[in-house]
Amino acid sequence: MASAARFLAVAVVVACALLASNNCHAARHLADTAAAPAAAAIVPGLPAVPTLPTVQPVPQVALPPMSAVPAVTVPQMTLPPMPAAPKVAVPLPLPLPPMPAIPSVLPKLTLPPMPAVVPSVVPKVALPPMPSVPPVNVPMPFAAPPSSA
Repeated sequence: MASAARFLAVAVVVACALLASNNCHAARHLADTAAAPAAAAIVPGLPAVPTLPTVQPVPQVALPPMSAVPAVTVPQMTLPPMPAAPKVAVPLPLPLPPMPAIPSVLPKLTLPPMPAVVPSVVPKVALPPMPSVPPVNVPMPFAAPPSSA
């Protein structure tokens, strides 16, 4: 039972890990590095695909320098010594109290003898004859080929 519970726990953890995983980075990388597809041939009757507008680059913004963070000094403190824990002697094995006598509450009962089971009468039923099935040569996979003798 412990192995089945452990297997179930591992399966749940693996399922959670798979559901929580993210493959957006791989898809974005593939989209950025894949070569552009060749232009499709112009099909009569279909409108041409419009070209995407070019995006203007975002200008770089210079940030002001970060101010220095003052170092915080923590004063050194000495702690008082830890008191010694008292030793407790426990005799092993522990003496157990005597087991109390259990009074019998239920009276002694005698059961009546089991009655004989009378077999029920089932009528005999005749089945119709089984139709014959013609033999069919079906090749068995992975079986040895028939001998050519």
